[in-house]
Amino acid sequence: MARPSIVPIALTLDDRTGYTLWAPPWEEDGEEWQAFLGTTEDDAEHGSRASVHLFPTPAALAEFCRSSTGHDLADHPVWPIVAGLGAADLTPDDDHRFDLDGVYDIAADNPDRWAVEELAATIDIVGRLAECLDSAGDDEDEDDSEFEAVAELVSKPEIGSLGLGVEAFVGRSGEDAWIGVGGILDDLWEDVVEELSEHLDWTGAGTTSAEAYPTSAAEDDLDPEDTDEAAPADAASTSATGDAAGVRTIARGGRLDADPAAVAAAARFWESVGILPVEIVVPEGAGLTLRCYVEDVARFLGHDGEIYLFDSPTALARFCAGAEDHDLTEIASWPEVADTDVPPLPADQDRYDLTELSEVLREVADGAAGLMDHRAFAQPIEGVRDFAEYAGLRRVEELLAPSSPLGVAASRGEHEPGTTLPAQDAAVLRPLWDEVVQQVGGALVFRD
Repeated sequence: MARPSIVPIALTLDDRTGYTLWAPPWEEDGEEWQAFLGTTEDDAEHGSRASVHLFPTPAALAEFCRSSTGHDLADHPVWPIVAGLGAADLTPDDDHRFDLDGVYDIAADNPDRWAVEELAATIDIVGRLAECLDSAGDDEDEDDSEFEAVAELVSKPEIGSLGLGVEAFVGRSGEDAWIGVGGILDDLWEDVVEELSEHLDWTGAGTTSAEAYPTSAAEDDLDPEDTDEAAPADAASTSATGDAAGVRTIARGGRLDADPAAVAAAARFWESVGILPVEIVVPEGAGLTLRCYVEDVARFLGHDGEIYLFDSPTALARFCAGAEDHDLTEIASWPEVADTDVPPLPADQDRYDLTELSEVLREVADGAAGLMDHRAFAQPIEGVRDFAEYAGLRRVEELLAPSSPLGVAASRGEHEPGTTLPAQDAAVLRPLWDEVVQQVGGALVFRD
């Protein structure tokens, strides 16, 4: 949710991976803020210079967080909670690992959904880093910047097309656009990385050395639990809820606990067959199903408008291998799904926690202003529209119509995503969303 939070991320550059923290944009005192774990120092020779601190392991990052306050996140609303987290909680998920070394390889691949999203995310985080680290941008001359190559890169229309998703790279014109993305990266990426490298502190604010970083290949084998030597005794109870004073520190991604590397490996198969695992969380529980699109119309694992849910990847896979008829049987790639041993693990963008939006709307309506902005509606409403389309939920379609309060909020999330939701609007939207969730829940069938 779009509330004050701090997210662990990993950056891979020059065949080494460093761990740090990113505070996504949040609003405080009417202003929007964004920051990384770093410091800004005045240098007599170079003037003001900002840097991001990187650490060789999540455990090293956790130790720094426990012992240090002289950095740019010390005043963040949830820093006291983050300072008590252990290595496991400060290990980035797959969506927050950014391989700057791999950009050329991604651009050389076919523009499937995963390649486009990974490239878009990597360029996005580079842009955010440049925005936070650009001390020259604070000068009176607005044209001054320490990141001219980054600015040129993100200004290119072809790079902007990455935000539109894989649809922007379909057909002959899409192939040309993808080739254009590769050409721009050939021209600018080395300069981008050079600009950024000057602001990356691989010494962990003086707590480690560059030699302590494993190569990116060796880093894949690290177990954060094995290296978390000094986690405080109450860290487990603190991170289990992730909440303090109504502020969630690390956003939850659903109820399924799956290794990010396993999710990424499984995604290659599911993307190839055009049928994707989906997680749905409603008040009655959480479950997994499958979804595909036939002529842009959502179709789920189910029958007669009922969506079948399973409580684990194993249970879902067992059903798929069986002989029961359902609405995905006629999909051409279904035999591959029935025969595969690849677990059905949903990617983060295919996980729809409908209860979390209900909870936050309730908090905002009760007076917790500033907890969320209109971005919060995007993913849950995306999922709900598909559920309603498949199940024939006309009432949900009415509640999400463009002129309805929820429809207006969703539209504003697309056009003004950073706009904070006021308490009075949340009070109107809360019962409407609760009705949406109730309607969707009625179409879900939990299977053994």
